[in-house]
Amino acid sequence: MFEFHGWLAIQGSAAREDDEPDQDVLRRLVESASGGSSLVDLRWINGELFLHVGGLLNRRSSEADEVVDLFERIGSVALGSYGVLYYRDDEKPGNDGNAFHVLAMRRGQVTEEPDGHLSPVIPRLEDPYSPEDD
Repeated sequence: MFEFHGWLAIQGSAAREDDEPDQDVLRRLVESASGGSSLVDLRWINGELFLHVGGLLNRRSSEADEVVDLFERIGSVALGSYGVLYYRDDEKPGNDGNAFHVLAMRRGQVTEEPDGHLSPVIPRLEDPYSPEDD
């Protein structure tokens, strides 16, 4: 399973001097990750450009990889961008699926950070599995 939720405020630079990112490049990036069963939405809100993504896939697939790649590639073309992508991946090596992970973007640079808000999923969000539940 691969669950993800995220947003980006897309800015051409951190200077905030009307330095807009190349919208054609951004549209092509978003179109390459659009499709499937996920939300990928690029839109202007009150004069600022935002990307919102979300989805729940049965398996980690190329669609999941495209969303993570999209997040990272936007930072490389819009150097003032910032936001977060929360994801939970039970197929990631060394991961039992009991934690969310956070990709945080600041000034276009992406770092992976531990989550302290929703993790551990059990017991914070879900009850432990019990064979009696079947």
